[in-house]
Amino acid sequence: MPRVRTLFLSDIHLGTRACQAERLLDFLREYAADELYLIGDIVDFWAMKRGIHWNAAQNTVVQKVLRRARHGERVVFIPGNHDEALRDYVDSAFGDIQVVEEAVHTMRDGRRFLLIHGDAFDQVTRHHRWVARLGDVSYNLLVRANRWVSWLRRKLGLAGYWSLAGYAKRRVKKALSFIFDFEENAVRHAASRGLDGIVCGHIHCAVIKDIDGLAYINCGDWVDSCTAIVEHLDGRLELVEWHTPASVLPLHKARERIAA
Repeated sequence: MPRVRTLFLSDIHLGTRACQAERLLDFLREYAADELYLIGDIVDFWAMKRGIHWNAAQNTVVQKVLRRARHGERVVFIPGNHDEALRDYVDSAFGDIQVVEEAVHTMRDGRRFLLIHGDAFDQVTRHHRWVARLGDVSYNLLVRANRWVSWLRRKLGLAGYWSLAGYAKRRVKKALSFIFDFEENAVRHAASRGLDGIVCGHIHCAVIKDIDGLAYINCGDWVDSCTAIVEHLDGRLELVEWHTPASVLPLHKARERIAA
């Protein structure tokens, strides 16, 4: 098991049928870390109000995270909007897991990054809550439909993973505009705090990129894209996409480190 400096995960959405807990478990078995940051929407209380789907794999995810914390790995939980009820417990701890509203993480090269879920940069979530919930339901329908698409692609012998939800995001101009606005708002906020970048989640669009000289990093999700951010011992930052057991498929051809 390779040891890394830090793991960043967000948008796992435990408690839903769409949560890909088996793949997350496979990923966690491959990576030991000094620190693990859970950056929001780890448990989906919104969806669980409509109906709870909690299988053995999801239970094992919770047990594995707790076990890692007990064995000395620093685990920090930053609640998101889907698990916002846990914001009432900020600055407390569950077992050995710290719950905080946000965090500042110092990378190996000395750069300081803000860690926050990101719903604060989403004007829809902040000011039009019913629209956000409607969008959540629609996204879940796309993810469910993607299962049938994946099954059909396998039957037709088409190789590789293809995401219906991801395709919709790339094709709909309003979705692209929303993503760009979100990214700019996030980076602007980090800059206002005198920080070098931001690591967040919320919009389920995994990426490592530079915006106006600052690092914008989004962890993605474990519903559709199955992605995580890894900080290696030498300080390299890698975006990992995990779709098949015991395999790592980088979204970028080279493991990339953002230039300071």
